[in-house]
Amino acid sequence: MAIFGLRAWIRKRVTRFLTQPIGHYDQHYRTDMALLKRRMKKGDVLLVEGDQRVSSVIKYLTQSSWSHAAIYVGDELVRRGGPLKALAVEHFGAEADHLVVEALMDGVVASPLVKYAEHNVRLCRPHKLRGVHKKELLDETIASIGMRYDLRNVLDLAFHLLVASVMPQRYRRDALRFGSGYSGDVICTSLIGRVFHRVGFPVLPEVIFQEDEPGPRRFLHFGRRTRRSAIYRRRDPTVLMPRDFDLSPYFEVVKFNVICGRGFDYAQIEWEEDSEQATSEASEEPPGDRVETA
Repeated sequence: MAIFGLRAWIRKRVTRFLTQPIGHYDQHYRTDMALLKRRMKKGDVLLVEGDQRVSSVIKYLTQSSWSHAAIYVGDELVRRGGPLKALAVEHFGAEADHLVVEALMDGVVASPLVKYAEHNVRLCRPHKLRGVHKKELLDETIASIGMRYDLRNVLDLAFHLLVASVMPQRYRRDALRFGSGYSGDVICTSLIGRVFHRVGFPVLPEVIFQEDEPGPRRFLHFGRRTRRSAIYRRRDPTVLMPRDFDLSPYFEVVKFNVICGRGFDYAQIEWEEDSEQATSEASEEPPGDRVETA
């Protein structure tokens, strides 16, 4: 019992340290939450540039802007009813219609989308995800609420990122099995990767292309076309990182702040430097001849 108590104490202390906010956070552009809510679809992945100490560590190790990922479930908790609906409405009120599920240090929870109104975010959408698979994905995501956060996975992943550059390529795939080994422990990206893998949707798999036998001759084509096939290998969800959803060719990056509408015209931008230069030039012009009238 003493060992488990010590482990819990250490975990609590580490969690408290890692979740402390950083001193300065730079939001590059104000997020239009009303527009984001209209653009979001269930099953979308929201990438976040976090504002905690652990966020800085993840961004440094992955050489990416994104330190966290969440999956959008919208009003699923309200629509499905039951205890989760009651809790969502009690805690989030009207925002219960726009929820994400995410793995935080405290475990897997549902959070209001508006939580990230003052963060840099990116919206990634699985391309042509079938309706039946979206339902299964949402079922699995909601069922994961309450799971524990896999702190050991984070430490293992950090160690891997530090030594990956010197590890021979042929040994990496078999060695990359991280985490506590307990199926109820996840981190933000392993949670999302797991549900997408369950329905057979690729995140960022290893793809091996092969040249097959030449195909039949075609009219008005010289020679024969060589058929090209591919072998896809799933990556273990425990080694997925937030940036993988951004880099994935199977996820669309959906713009929602400025250019999603038709009102953006870069020619109408008033640049501060141009305004200052015009003011400076005007002040340096010699005064014109004045005509005095009686």
